[in-house]
Amino acid sequence: MIKLINDNALVALDNLEGNSVDLTVTSPPYDNLRTYNGNNDQWGESVWKSVIKKLYTVTKEGGVVVWIVGDATIKGSETGTSFKQALWAMECGFNLHDTMIYQKTGFPFPMKNRYYQSFEYMFVLSKGIPQTVNQISDRKNIYAGGKVARNRGLRMKNGEVVENSANRIDKNRVIKDYGVRFNIWKVTSSSSKGDKLALKHPATFPEQLAHDHILSWSNEGDTVLDCFMGSGTTGKMAKQLGRNFVGIEMDETYFNIAKDRIESHQIQANLI
Repeated sequence: MIKLINDNALVALDNLEGNSVDLTVTSPPYDNLRTYNGNNDQWGESVWKSVIKKLYTVTKEGGVVVWIVGDATIKGSETGTSFKQALWAMECGFNLHDTMIYQKTGFPFPMKNRYYQSFEYMFVLSKGIPQTVNQISDRKNIYAGGKVARNRGLRMKNGEVVENSANRIDKNRVIKDYGVRFNIWKVTSSSSKGDKLALKHPATFPEQLAHDHILSWSNEGDTVLDCFMGSGTTGKMAKQLGRNFVGIEMDETYFNIAKDRIESHQIQANLI
């Protein structure tokens, strides 16, 4: 099931059934870092607060919201809006399950008094304990094939060291070739592997990023939402991975780009 809605996120989210979404993967138009066809005046704290609150309502118990966001620098200071949004989500009832980093391979030239700005936050917000966690194991272990070392145990608050599960493992267990990846994901920031339609949007995030979050926090047949659909990257990857998708986009031009990308996409082999 693919459902695409050309409307304001606040209105469209009110019309979605409560507790109906397994996973949201979205990147809001944070801090007006780009101009979205003159629609920036419709974005601000009152809007993102309402959106996050409504996302809590439509998210199933055990569901997850991946909120991909960064900060602008205004009058010499980063705004900190990203942190405000994460803290507000917790006030709305979400758990801050993980604070992840999207490390970009392409980024703007730095200011003279700052280092290269090469990352964005990916706040993984859960409604209770995440029901689905499919950890991706693609981090090559440099000690692959070696024996798993015993550690000295777990130190308690009172200073006492007690045995933990790592000390009770099979002594003959060897280190696997690949381990679970870290929560800093380095992803090529080029938008979409030859998808020219995607380039018509000013802030498309990589397909691999959407793909890996959908894979991590949902299963086939689950419902994935993007309430700031943009060029439809989340929808395209949701379709590829056999998920249902609900996409909301206010701008008619970008809505049509997303619609064309998602409807014309033929399901291909997984990216990993």
